[in-house]
Amino acid sequence: MYDLPSELVGESGLPDEFHRIQADALTQTCQPPNWQTDRVFIASDLNLYYDPRHLGWYKRPDWFLVLGISPCQQQQDLRLSYLVWQEGVNPFLVVELLSPGTEEEDLGQTVRRVNQPPTKWEVYEQILRIPYYVIYDRYENQLRAFRLNGTGYEAVSLSDGRFWLAEIQLGLGLWQGSYQGTNGLWLRWYDETGWIPTLAESAQEERQRAQEEHQRAEEQRLRAQEMEIALAEERQRVQQLLEQLRSLGVSPDD
Repeated sequence: MYDLPSELVGESGLPDEFHRIQADALTQTCQPPNWQTDRVFIASDLNLYYDPRHLGWYKRPDWFLVLGISPCQQQQDLRLSYLVWQEGVNPFLVVELLSPGTEEEDLGQTVRRVNQPPTKWEVYEQILRIPYYVIYDRYENQLRAFRLNGTGYEAVSLSDGRFWLAEIQLGLGLWQGSYQGTNGLWLRWYDETGWIPTLAESAQEERQRAQEEHQRAEEQRLRAQEMEIALAEERQRVQQLLEQLRSLGVSPDD
């Protein structure tokens, strides 16, 4: 991991602003309920090395998910790259965000050239055999998903731009809204109850809960105050009645 680079100076295809924001949205909302957080590794634009015989060969998925390993390496070190032969676990899912310059390769429409590394599709499908491969084209607002079946990928039928992954009890779909100040159609995760909130949404929900709790406490305080005033007025009326009875020569104590 420390010998193989995470990027090469001057290399093309480094992430633009959309790639960064979209990857962050995926990371924040990816919370598999049947996996502990310390056994889930998520990365974006991290070199994925797949062949120990060719250390110069790698792919750089826009976003990928690995199950069953720690987010950190030994001694809490962050990974500089992902070496499948060192980790011992292949990614469970890969997401590619389509760009005009990478569209053909992302969709498996390129052919491996002689004496060149295998294509992205070949690596994901044939070498690493990644169970799920997801492609999102933001220019056409099109989501495509593929599931490994036997020897190759088969297209997943989407329902309303979403599909469910039973293995992690989560679904992936397109959500219309504003994220990090930008309105658009975003790829994000959902569970059986709905869209999983982002950090900002969770903070907003927490603030709203705190405000509602404060409002309830204030309402209870006002009700208690009103009851105290009502009791004081009742005591005053009773005292006035007793005084009237005494003035008439009637002893209320008898």
